[in-house]
Amino acid sequence: MKPFHSGPRGITSGPASRATPPGWSTLFTPSGRDQLTEVERELASGVDAFELGARLRAQGVPPDDAAALLSQADLRRKAALKFGRAAGRYLYTPAGLEQATRSIVADTHAQRFAAAGCRVVADLGCGIGAESLALMAAGREVRAVEIDPFTAQIADYNLSIASGSSESVPPRVSVGDAEAMSFAGIDGVFLDPARRTAGHRDTRRLSSPADYSPSLEFAFGLADRLPTGVKLGPGFDRELIPEAAEAQWISVDGQVVETGLWFGSVARPGVGRAALVVRGDAKHEMTAAVDHLDADTRELGSYLYEPDGAVIRARLIGLLAEQLNAGMVSDAIAYLTADSLVQTPFAQAFRVIEELPGQEKQLRRALSERGIGSLEIKKRGADVDPAALRSRLKLRGPNRATLILTRAQGRHITLLAERCAMPPTFGNPD
Repeated sequence: MKPFHSGPRGITSGPASRATPPGWSTLFTPSGRDQLTEVERELASGVDAFELGARLRAQGVPPDDAAALLSQADLRRKAALKFGRAAGRYLYTPAGLEQATRSIVADTHAQRFAAAGCRVVADLGCGIGAESLALMAAGREVRAVEIDPFTAQIADYNLSIASGSSESVPPRVSVGDAEAMSFAGIDGVFLDPARRTAGHRDTRRLSSPADYSPSLEFAFGLADRLPTGVKLGPGFDRELIPEAAEAQWISVDGQVVETGLWFGSVARPGVGRAALVVRGDAKHEMTAAVDHLDADTRELGSYLYEPDGAVIRARLIGLLAEQLNAGMVSDAIAYLTADSLVQTPFAQAFRVIEELPGQEKQLRRALSERGIGSLEIKKRGADVDPAALRSRLKLRGPNRATLILTRAQGRHITLLAERCAMPPTFGNPD
C-alpha cells in the first residue's frame, strides 16, 4: 500500500512544511495576509513591483517573504481570468493556476454530480482546489486528494476559506497517491489524471498515457464502479476514449480548454459526443450519440463559417452544417460555406467579399488598392506563416479586413472577407 496521509485539515505537517518554497509560509499567517492585501493595493495603484520589493526589504521584510508576496499578488491578478471576483480570496502556485479549471467550467462539472444525486464526491488530483470549490458550492461533500504536499497545502487553505463562508461540510485535503485511497462512502469521483511534470513551475503535460497519474487504467477502472468524471487535455487521443463514455469538449471564449469523459449516472443517456461553447457567461451545447459524418462539399457561397474548436474536436461539423444549411468548402478542411447568414454560437461567420489573386506580389497590390492597413489572416489547408506573410504584404491604409487562405474543390483560394457580428445573446465574438 502506498503512503496516504491525512490530518485534521488533511495535511501532514512534516511533508508539507518541508515542501514549502522559501518565503511562502508567510502567506498562511494573519500578518502575511495583511501584507499581501497591502502589496496588491500598492501594485493596483501603479507602484512598480521592483520598487515595492525594495521598499518591503527596507522595512525589514525578509527577501524571500517579499518575493513570495509579490509573486502571489501577480498570481491573484492573473487568476481573475479564471476565478473572477473570487480570485482575491485564494492562494495559487504558478503551475496550479495554469492547470486549474475555470470556475464557469468547474461549475458545469459540479452540477453533473448534483443532478446525479452524488452526495460525497472524491476530487482526485485536486491541484489548488478549483473543482472542489465548485463541488462545495453545489452542496456536495468533498474528499480532496493531492499528491504534491505544497499544492495540497494551498488547496487546503482555499477550501477552508470557502467553507468558512458556507454551510457545506468542512473539506479534507489529503496528501497522497489517489490510487491508494479507500472509496468507502464515496458516491462519485472526479479526476484530473493529465498530470503535469512535478514541480510548481514546470507545467509541461506528459505525452504518454502510461505516465498519467492517477493512471488512465485506474481512472477508467473507477468508472466501472462509480459515477466518474475525467478531465483531460483538449488534444487527448480519441482512440483512447472508452466506448461507454460521454465525451465532451469545452471551449471558453474561442479556446478549447478540455476534454471531459463522463461515466455512469453523470453521463447523459444517448449523448456520446458533446461540444460545450462558453462565451462570457453564456453556454451553448451541441450533442449527438456518435461522431457525425461531415457534410458534402459544395461551391463557395456568400458566407464562410469557421466552426468553434469544440465542435471540430467533437466531430460535429456535419451536424452544424445541417443547422446552417451549409456544405464543406473542401474535404478534410474545417470550413463551411452557405448562401445565407445564420447566426450561431457554434461558429464564426464571415461574409465573402471577393476572391483575390494568390500570388504574393499581386495580392500585395490588390490589398494596397483597397486601402487595407489592418489584416487578420486565417488559414486552413495552406502552408503559410500568417505573421511572416503580413509583414511581407507591407500593409498601408485605413481599412480593415480578414484574409482567408484555404482550399476549395481541390484548388488553393485567397478570400477577402469581413467578420459578421455575433448577437449579444451568443456572448462576445472570439
